[in-house]
Amino acid sequence: MKKFKPNYDDGMWKGAQSSSFLKAQSLRKNETKEEKILWDKLRNNQLRGYKFRRQHPISLYIADFYCHQLKLIIEIDGEYHNLAEQKEKDQERTQILESNGLELIRFTNQKIHENLDEVISEINTKIDEIIHLEF
Repeated sequence: MKKFKPNYDDGMWKGAQSSSFLKAQSLRKNETKEEKILWDKLRNNQLRGYKFRRQHPISLYIADFYCHQLKLIIEIDGEYHNLAEQKEKDQERTQILESNGLELIRFTNQKIHENLDEVISEINTKIDEIIHLEF
């Protein structure tokens, strides 16, 4: 029997399977260095007052970071995302998430390490775009 969750299908989880929540919990406990670096800038509503969640189940996937208010996913891509097969999977994932009305922005591990200020600036630009589209 499925446990009832308000807004389960249409809300911030977009129908995520219950097993995804356990996997997300494990991923939070074993975060990468890059996730920790960015999380330190996003946590506790630090970025313009928006609440971000880390390792958040959405549909078939687990987003690195998610702001439900903005419908914004932030992904951090390691080296394996440069492989042709993974690029194809990432493109499919992006299309599915965007078809659910979500925005997605990606950064490489390298960019997190080398230019965190630019990453934050790009996130702020994306937020401005989203806010502008709402009005």
